[in-house]
Amino acid sequence: MADFFENEIVRAEGLKKTFSLSRKQQKLEKTTVSRKVAVDGLSFSAYRGEIYGLLGPNGAGKTTTLRILSTLIKADEGDAFIAGRSVKKEPGKVRDAIGFMTSELKLEKFFTPDYLFDFFGAMHGVPKQTLEKRKKELFGRFGIDRFQGVRVGDLSTGMLQKVSLVVAIVHDPEVVIFDEPTNGLDVLTAKVVTDFLLELKSMGKSILLSTHIFSLVEKLCDRVGVIIDGKMVAEGDLNALCGGGSLEDKFFEIYHGIKGEVV
Repeated sequence: MADFFENEIVRAEGLKKTFSLSRKQQKLEKTTVSRKVAVDGLSFSAYRGEIYGLLGPNGAGKTTTLRILSTLIKADEGDAFIAGRSVKKEPGKVRDAIGFMTSELKLEKFFTPDYLFDFFGAMHGVPKQTLEKRKKELFGRFGIDRFQGVRVGDLSTGMLQKVSLVVAIVHDPEVVIFDEPTNGLDVLTAKVVTDFLLELKSMGKSILLSTHIFSLVEKLCDRVGVIIDGKMVAEGDLNALCGGGSLEDKFFEIYHGIKGEVV
């Protein structure tokens, strides 16, 4: 039990989050309910040095969960801990410990990768000498060095994604949280992202990601938690969870058992 807690890097305890729905949102979701429970008593743990995936359909509560963990929004109930720090009581220390990334991150097109790296580094209080060392290492590792003086608006989609990822870990965080890492990306850029995540793991980082793509979980994740309607309905390492079968088959077995419907 001591080793369990010693190796634990992320722990969510009974997270619950409810949102009000506007009339337009009610119409889009085909409901008359004015409030929606996005996360419903969610608990799970992720361990140091692993890639942990939150798997579920759109609207399952994955993004809301990651935003709570990243201190972007507050849970109505429950708490979560990143490297032993409470997201409710120590949000500043949690932000120091994490890098939060999303495929929807937008960078100002007039700035250069060099400027942005320095800017985010200063925001995180990274000493100048350390910042220059990390820039040289990360820009060289991911081929950004040849484009560090080029404006973001003139970069290719793949290079822009690399820059987005690198600036998110400028402060060398213990934990990297990534919401839908390949969502909306072409196959070449998606490979850049997945390769990056594996690179981060090789660098000793702990990674928590959300996705609805089975093959991405099978390729990257050591363990997976299945979320449906804001609840954790299954969790474990892939082999144990799937029993030698495919993750897709296991997911729909679970889904049908809960929903009682065929999709």
